[in-house]
Amino acid sequence: MGRNSRNSYLNTRYTNVLLRQDDTVAELKKKRGWFGTRHMVTFMLFLGMANAYIMRTNMSVAIVAMVNHTALGGSSHDTSLSVDDECGVIAENTTNEGPTGKSELDGEYPWPTDIQGYVLSSFFYGYVITQIPFGILAKRYGNIYFLGVGMLINSLFGLLVPVSARMGIWWLIAVRFIQGLGEGPIVPCTHALLAKWIPPNERSRMGAFVYAGAQFGTVISMPLSGLLSECRFGWPSIFYVFGTVGTIWCVFFLLMVREDPQSDRKINVEERLYIQKELGSKAGLPIPPIPWTSILKSLPFYAILLAHMGHNYGYETLMTELPTYMKQVHHFSIKDNGVLSALPYLAMWIFSIFISHVADYLLTKPYFTHTIVRKLINAIGQYGPAIALVAVAFTGCDRWLTVGILTVGVGLNGGIYSGFKVNHLDISPQYAGILMSFTNCMANLAGLLAPIYAGHVVVGTPSIAKWRTVFITAASVYACCCTFFVFFASGERQAWDQPPDEAISKRENDRPEVITTPA
Repeated sequence: MGRNSRNSYLNTRYTNVLLRQDDTVAELKKKRGWFGTRHMVTFMLFLGMANAYIMRTNMSVAIVAMVNHTALGGSSHDTSLSVDDECGVIAENTTNEGPTGKSELDGEYPWPTDIQGYVLSSFFYGYVITQIPFGILAKRYGNIYFLGVGMLINSLFGLLVPVSARMGIWWLIAVRFIQGLGEGPIVPCTHALLAKWIPPNERSRMGAFVYAGAQFGTVISMPLSGLLSECRFGWPSIFYVFGTVGTIWCVFFLLMVREDPQSDRKINVEERLYIQKELGSKAGLPIPPIPWTSILKSLPFYAILLAHMGHNYGYETLMTELPTYMKQVHHFSIKDNGVLSALPYLAMWIFSIFISHVADYLLTKPYFTHTIVRKLINAIGQYGPAIALVAVAFTGCDRWLTVGILTVGVGLNGGIYSGFKVNHLDISPQYAGILMSFTNCMANLAGLLAPIYAGHVVVGTPSIAKWRTVFITAASVYACCCTFFVFFASGERQAWDQPPDEAISKRENDRPEVITTPA
């Protein structure tokens, strides 16, 4: 077949595919069994998000095993009523027994709660620094290597945590800081890849699935960290195991995932054309300048920003402090602590998948706009945990009621993934990664305050009253930020996101392209 004949054939095939757009999805399902390249990319991003949250949450459980609680209890000169007396459970410091009666060995580091707060927050100092720079650079140079190499750094330095802890507190803080630097690109780069790979009608469920990896990672990390801390090698095994798993994921990600459908040489041709048609992809057009002024004047952008900040403050309060709370107030063993601390995140993972399908279903109805759906689902996702935190603040010593309320409340928090978390893609598919880098940076600045604030409130002899202050503060932040989102968010693409040269874009859409198949 001659070159002109081949091009004519390919042009005809391209036109026919576009005219049969509705049949393309059915054809893909028939040929690929529901699983295409975009689903593989989504699954790898899900595993990457799980790995990221494993690396940031394993310290929350490990620090319970690392700290010498007996030394801290013995050195306290606080004469206020202790938690043990409040709840009617007399725990002997000499044996340090949990509620099951099994003796637990204390750790080797006599770090008070404020120092523990700095250790837990040091990761986030590094994490926030790289958000905006990598979001901007990835927009111009691509996301794959920023994400893959960054997570590789995170995983390799995770292997160094046990050594650095024995060298001194500042070495440990430095290593956790570098881990945060490496993990910085994960969210903005993931968001940008979703914008390039996932059609709008699949974003709620695909985006929720990817970000539900955060809960999956937490669910895996907390109970497994508790088990590893009690094995022969003790708490260092937590970082050796997860650091190795993270390194393996990075290698597979860099080998398997490509920047976009156009650069993937193995993708099915029909799937590539379907994604390009749905996204309106215009390969070859120059990257338009970022409309900084318009973005900074956009009220829907600030609605996402505040919702993200409120979520991170409340979420980090629970994620970093919940194991300590379960140990100090309810006296669960380290192993039980990991399992029970993970239950709320298991509920959040399950609910986020369920509510994402509800969100996509509602979007098929004419009376549910993107704006209404995002506000409704996000309200469930943030008011739910706010109410639960207020309730937990007054459950007192009822440990199982506390666990139950936290499980339901944090479970409802899964709504945020079909709420503000994918809202960047609604208002600006072209700059979604950059918007996410800004909101995630500011959100994590708010989030890193959570363990520091909790550490200073609970310092000394812990009490239910002190933890009540921590929980009510987090609930207030959740509720206030969600209220701003409900009033000012939008699900519509903003005018400043439109391509700068509509005429060129229109000509590119109207003109059939010559498609060349990969060699």
